[in-house]
Parts: sequence; structure tokens; C-alpha cells
Amino acid sequence: MNISGLEWVLIFVAALLLFGPKKLPELGKSIGKGIREFKKATSGMLDEEKKPEVSGSTQTPTPVQTQPQQTTMNSSHTTNTEQK
Repeated sequence: MNISGLEWVLIFVAALLLFGPKKLPELGKSIGKGIREFKKATSGMLDEEKKPEVSGSTQTPTPVQTQPQQTTMNSSHTTNTEQK
């Protein structure tokens, strides 16, 4: 969707008629400020997404596998593996 020069002129004339010559500069400033804040916020979000990839400070812990231990109830009793 490309807007040609004539269409821009028509948009400007319509805005001038709707808002008047006194309000138009204020409206332009507020729109420009809003666009800058939006761009700043979106670039900040992109930076936050890229930070974990670049810095390796947050690593996922590796799972540790443990083997179940055999317990005895009495010291005089031995387990099956000790009798062999």
C-alpha cells in the first residue's frame, strides 16, 4: 500500500480542516513521540530476547542420576548381593 503525493496532500488538508492550524503541530508532536516510544519498546524487547543467547550466564542444570541404595534392618542380616 503505497501512498502517492496527491494522497498525502488530501490527508493533510483533511487533518487541517478537522483539527485546525493551532492543533496540528501539537498533534504531530504527540504522534511522533508515540512512534518513538513504540520503536524504543520494540527494540528493547528484541534486545531482551537476544541477551540469553549471547551471554551464557544462565545455564540449565544437568540432571544427576542417582542409584537406589540398599538398606539393612539389622547388621546381622545381609542382603542378597552381599551373600554372593
